[in-house]
Amino acid sequence: MIRNIIFDVGNVLMEYRWIDALVDTGLDREKAIQLGTTMLEDELWVMHDADTISRDDLITEFGKRYPEYKENIKEFIIHGERMNIPRPEVWEKIHILKEKGYRIYLLSNYSKYLFEMHTKDAAFMDDLDGRLVSYEVHQVKPDRDIYETLLKRYDLDPKECLFLDDRKENTDTAESLGIKSVTIESRQHVNSVIDDILNGKIS
Repeated sequence: MIRNIIFDVGNVLMEYRWIDALVDTGLDREKAIQLGTTMLEDELWVMHDADTISRDDLITEFGKRYPEYKENIKEFIIHGERMNIPRPEVWEKIHILKEKGYRIYLLSNYSKYLFEMHTKDAAFMDDLDGRLVSYEVHQVKPDRDIYETLLKRYDLDPKECLFLDDRKENTDTAESLGIKSVTIESRQHVNSVIDDILNGKIS
């Protein structure tokens, strides 16, 4: 029986408009997609999520790699408030899950300043029974370590957990540890999955 629901944040509890955020810096859409995809998949970004490289160093290193876009990159990273879009209807459903007795957890890759910026007014934060964010433990998904740290910290039985994440490599790792998982494909999808939990279709 599912007792614990573990949520990723990005593209699950809120959306990331990273392409538009790069366009806001003056790039055309094609270049924004190309540059953003490269940056967000880069080991430097992973290191930043793990809090092993500072924001200033991240800006400096990306500026060295892409000097022609140095100022765009700096603006994009500093103005992280432009990146996220709330999903309040999802947050309301999380509150209903909490009221029905489910325990709610976060497991997310995030740098400290972006996590604090994006979640400061997010209602779901008040319904958490626990959280593990990559910057706090210097571990990142999809590595097994961060999942094992979450399970151990909160004494969770994997068989009683459901994990929602937008990246298949992350849900694959969870599944390998015995955690039932769903790879979220859209805003509509996450709402549908939560509705299925509330209606007893996922248990």
